[in-house]
Amino acid sequence: MLLEARISAGYKGQPEVLRNFELDMEPGEIVGLVGESGSGKSTVALALMRLLEFRGGAARGDVRFQNRNLMTLSEREMRAVRGREIAMVLQSPLSALNPAMRIGAQLRESWRAHYAGSTDAGPDLLQLLETVNLPRDPAFLDRYPRQISVGQAQRVLIAMAIIHRPALLIADEPTSALDAVTQAEILKLLAGLNRQLGMSILYISHDLLSVASFCQRIAILQHGNIVESGAPEQLFTQPRHPYTKKLIAAIPRVAFQTDTLSQRLCAS
Repeated sequence: MLLEARISAGYKGQPEVLRNFELDMEPGEIVGLVGESGSGKSTVALALMRLLEFRGGAARGDVRFQNRNLMTLSEREMRAVRGREIAMVLQSPLSALNPAMRIGAQLRESWRAHYAGSTDAGPDLLQLLETVNLPRDPAFLDRYPRQISVGQAQRVLIAMAIIHRPALLIADEPTSALDAVTQAEILKLLAGLNRQLGMSILYISHDLLSVASFCQRIAILQHGNIVESGAPEQLFTQPRHPYTKKLIAAIPRVAFQTDTLSQRLCAS
């Protein structure tokens, strides 16, 4: 087992956001975490990364990752895990990048921030650009974030996240700021990285249909709890929980066709 999380979490002065939340992931697995706004999806991402305290929150319980309980690590020990073994991609890519730094400088800084070796040879940045479907061009590394598209900025963030080939990538709404075509391209890119690097992906989204086209298993989050989990085909054809049925019923019927869903799942 790659990840076994059993946590509760919340913010000071507010009701708990996560209550006895449970999530398991196998090595190389792509799991979708789906829920409406306010269900606790982003809190899950921050809690797994031990970043919740920097947002005024707190988590308790166990997060076992590769046979270590991350909740018992010191902050210094946890910094050695973040970026190298578990990485995260956020939404709003242009806001996540430093507007005053060139793309190449930000990629090199991401490498140095999590590098643990005695020498700093650095990665092949042009090869890294190619890996995430960006131009293999030194001139691209000299650009500033304002000089690239939103879709390119999201690919830069993915490049920064995979630069150390982490075992787990947490993608928190990575396509919410993108148009439909670019969304599909990013999902295809993530699926390719999963196959190429053997990297597990926790894909967090409110869009059940896009999750179904990409993920091997879907966990439905409601009010801080997983209410149902299963393969996309099972959830769409035999949903058990009323909330899952409500989510499926909200999908436009023109988009929700079993044959179309199957084709999308096979294509991914």
